[in-house]
Amino acid sequence: MTTQRSLALDGIRVLDFTQMMLGPLCTQMLADLGADVLKIERPGKGEWMRAMPMIGELVGGDSAAFHAFNRNKRSVTVDLKSPEGREALLEMSRHCDVVVENFRSGVMDRLGLGYEDFRAANPRIIYASGSGWGSDSYLARKGMPGQDLLVQAMSGVMMNTGRRDDPPTNCGTPIADFAASQALAIGILGAIVARDKHGIGQRVETNLYQATLNAMAQENFAVMNQKITLERSAAGIASAWNDVPYGPHPTSDGWVAIAMCPLEKLAELLKDPGLAEMDPWEERDSAKLRIDESTRRLTTAELLDVLGAADVWCAPVRTTDEALEDARTREPHRLVEMDHPKAGRITTIANPIHLSETPVSLRQVPPQVGEHTDEVIVEVLGQDRLEQLRASGALG
Repeated sequence: MTTQRSLALDGIRVLDFTQMMLGPLCTQMLADLGADVLKIERPGKGEWMRAMPMIGELVGGDSAAFHAFNRNKRSVTVDLKSPEGREALLEMSRHCDVVVENFRSGVMDRLGLGYEDFRAANPRIIYASGSGWGSDSYLARKGMPGQDLLVQAMSGVMMNTGRRDDPPTNCGTPIADFAASQALAIGILGAIVARDKHGIGQRVETNLYQATLNAMAQENFAVMNQKITLERSAAGIASAWNDVPYGPHPTSDGWVAIAMCPLEKLAELLKDPGLAEMDPWEERDSAKLRIDESTRRLTTAELLDVLGAADVWCAPVRTTDEALEDARTREPHRLVEMDHPKAGRITTIANPIHLSETPVSLRQVPPQVGEHTDEVIVEVLGQDRLEQLRASGALG
């Protein structure tokens, strides 16, 4: 017989001032784990990413990106420039555990909502900030925008992706935002444990740039400690620091990715003895092209059968549509369906975390702008305070 289980972060309340991807994905992870995430938005319009169309379209009036990163949250609209709104938020923080923001460095301080402001209101508060370059970076001080594409450009990602003769190539997904969102969530969880053990609040910070350098830790370690220079392969090996095979190879009807197989073994499987005589690093481009000649003679299914039977690491190269169709038909646990009041039935990606005793849950579809303002203010500050704030215009 199964019993109803609590959620891992039951009882944790978060004031969420985030926007775009870094912050919202971080706070959605906390919300999925059971935290009560109060998304603080602009009166009327809400977070500006709501209005950013993906491929020219909105879903139920909001961007697909907004839907992807804001489930399990409640929306509260407060005018951050209103003195009454500022005081209400500081008052609310006394009933909260975590504040999360990812504005440009200094913006929250100028609004009177920085770490010291919240710490004065609640000494046990955990104040988490995500930025582009870090608050103490010279890039932040000179006002350089901290955005995923720019971080990929500055960090080396673009010059390590693609072929040697290609222009700089960015990753096909915002890898800097993703890496920083996970780092920020982990930092918050660590700070919650530290507070519960030691009774202290603290500031948690991460930034896109440092998180991206960390995502490239193995490549960066090799460059710093082996005194090498990374160079992209001319033939299309997927990583600037891997020998052959490592990347996609053409078949007669598609592509197959092959990773880290000794050339001697691959030569036998592809019936090309000369391949075994080649140096996988010094001759990696010519060896890559030679492998291509052999793989083109086989269909994708035939190549996968040959390689799979010999325990070679390989996989078909699929489109996004193919990957999602496989999830729909064979592994639906990877997806979550929700009934949205404006968009109807929508599908999103399930949380990747699995906890045996306190599992994540879907409790709330992405909220409408200000949908929970009255509910939350009454719950946290009381009915009289709601009426005062409404009268002052602080809630929009």
